[in-house]
Amino acid sequence: MAATQNLSDSDQSSVSDQSVSSRSGNRSIRVAEKERRKNEAEDPFVLSLKYFSDVKAGTPFHGNDKLEKNLVQVEKVAYSQGLPPEAVSIMLEFAMSLRMGTSACVRVLKCLIPASVVPQEAVVRAVVWLSVGKMPISTQVLFIKWVLTVFDMIDAKDQLRAIYGFIFNFVTDENLCPFICHLLYLLTRKESVRVFRVRKLLELQSKLGRQPFLLHLLSLYKVFCPELVTLSIPSRMKSGFKNHISPWKSALIAVQKRNGLQGASSNSLVFTHKDKTNPRKRKHCHLEFPDLIPALNKEAQSEQSSSRRVVPLVQLHSFAQLLENMHRIELPAQMGSLLGSSLALQYLDCVQDESALLRLNFWLGYAFHEEFLFCGDGGPSQTSEEALQFLNKLLSAQHFLQEGFSSSEVFLYKFLNVWDGSLLRPQILGLLSNIPVVPSSQIRRLLFEPLMQLFFTSSLFFKCGLMECLNNMLLKWLTWHSIYALEDDLDISLNSHTSINMTLSGFKDSVMELIHFVGRLASVGLQLEGCHCLLLSFVLDFYETVCDTFLKYGLPLIVMPPAGVFYPALFATDPVSVDRLAYIMHRYKVNLTSAKSQEKVTEAFHISRQTFREFNHYVVVMVNCLWNSRMFHPGMGVQLGEELLLKSNVSQYGSSFDLVHHPAFMSYAVNFHQKCWPGKKDMDLNSIKHSKPWSWYLEYLFTQGYDGLKHFVQSNISWQLKADDGQGDAQQR
Repeated sequence: MAATQNLSDSDQSSVSDQSVSSRSGNRSIRVAEKERRKNEAEDPFVLSLKYFSDVKAGTPFHGNDKLEKNLVQVEKVAYSQGLPPEAVSIMLEFAMSLRMGTSACVRVLKCLIPASVVPQEAVVRAVVWLSVGKMPISTQVLFIKWVLTVFDMIDAKDQLRAIYGFIFNFVTDENLCPFICHLLYLLTRKESVRVFRVRKLLELQSKLGRQPFLLHLLSLYKVFCPELVTLSIPSRMKSGFKNHISPWKSALIAVQKRNGLQGASSNSLVFTHKDKTNPRKRKHCHLEFPDLIPALNKEAQSEQSSSRRVVPLVQLHSFAQLLENMHRIELPAQMGSLLGSSLALQYLDCVQDESALLRLNFWLGYAFHEEFLFCGDGGPSQTSEEALQFLNKLLSAQHFLQEGFSSSEVFLYKFLNVWDGSLLRPQILGLLSNIPVVPSSQIRRLLFEPLMQLFFTSSLFFKCGLMECLNNMLLKWLTWHSIYALEDDLDISLNSHTSINMTLSGFKDSVMELIHFVGRLASVGLQLEGCHCLLLSFVLDFYETVCDTFLKYGLPLIVMPPAGVFYPALFATDPVSVDRLAYIMHRYKVNLTSAKSQEKVTEAFHISRQTFREFNHYVVVMVNCLWNSRMFHPGMGVQLGEELLLKSNVSQYGSSFDLVHHPAFMSYAVNFHQKCWPGKKDMDLNSIKHSKPWSWYLEYLFTQGYDGLKHFVQSNISWQLKADDGQGDAQQR
């Protein structure tokens, strides 16, 4: 009983202690909350916000010291750490309502630097204020520029899309039209495209001309509803929406770096930050791909997901999930984030959503334009690192999709004119090899002229890299033809994601122009570099592609290499080059033979007679040179005067380049001679040309891996082994 009583007393004591502790804790919370409210009430920034939310309309602006004090406080916070969402709402409402006139509105708009996100409701209310009619056009333009600058930081877009028609009404103003078209481009969905809007844009086009901003918005309309937009959209347009220098860009970058923001809002802003201390240096800053985040905030996303059952890409983690939700996917807020996700690239490849590609190309075009063509200033270390990562990821995405982006193509046409040939060379050449077929009427101006200047003024390694790039470019062009050629009308689609079409004759003209251009570069380049074996190897790589254009890629076009390529390969000092030339000539014969048989079947197929004459001439030269020992004789491609040949003191100059005396094969001939006549002190290489040793020597060469030479001999020269003793005998044709 005593123990029970003691336990009871202990419990009562414990409960009492807990009660006292609880009351003490609650009191501490109340004191802390009271202290916080007191500090907040005394915070100058909070007081300034309260002033702007309570100020009455008609309050004078000029000479108002209280206004100046509060506005300076807001500007100080905005430029140092950015404005929180509620502050953005208060200041935007104050500015757009013109409570203290236009001057205060402009000054407030210029300091609206958001720290994190921009409330959508505040932007919608501000857009509505535009219809009041009291605001000057210049101030309206400034506001729309601000909306475009912070567009990716707006927490949701559903309410803005709900007032799409209201925003569209402002396109009739010539001063606002470029910026309104830009905003509409970002907000447009399929349900936004209506007949009356298309008519209005076409009417504006007839009034203002074919302005790029109108064409870009119409091109997006045509993607969603091609039956409503019958206008022919140019395949290559100038930049539709200019990247106007705004007063918020540098401040936003500084605030985001200071706050250490991560996510779409910081990574998506590809802005230029200038360092005025060294205006001649180039800087590639902020070349980062955004994170893959949903287009809407969590609340709006949950509401929309319940109504439309959309699935953000960020929620998918496997290809099976992608297939299950293929037609319910919500694209991310920043299209650049697609390039960093393999699932997103698979979505682009499977669905071929042209609206997504248009947005992605717009994002890439902005990055290229700001950070490469009109970049700010900075150090070279940051330049190479950031730009290298950006271009490598872009190249990886292009290799995954097996095609390039139109924005990369437009960028290259401009960048080649200012490129020094060394900055990010592998990446630039990689992008160049992915461009689609260029019409023959434009290819010289866009590609050949700048590349020719770079080729002849750069090092050997650049020449080799450019040859490899042009070979890859030709391979992709021929592959596109073999995949997308239509058997009926012979029209080919050059890009599976666009509507660019080219006739077969136009495609052949472009391919022929490219092959002839490379032939000219190779001929002069080999002379400049002394027929360097490395450059010759890349040149022969290109012609290994060219020689099979008919059989391997189905293109009725055969172009022979120029003499400036053929003879350096024939007289090369390394046997690999001669062997590769023999293989190329063998494949030319196979293609020409097949083409000739096709000519008898269909009249539409035709190979120029000049091509056959060039091929026959090259074959005769090779046979007479390597086999018949008749080099420098009349009728050969290379002729020298009799007096000059006599001065060379070469007794049998006609056999100087046969398979025994050719500089590329002489080491094999010496080795063969030593094995056949090991005890013979005087070496007579001409003894190899006798019937049986000649046959053995050819077999010896073929066992060294020179299959190209073997194919050439078998297809152009009558040569066979005797059946009785296994020894060789040769007969020339």
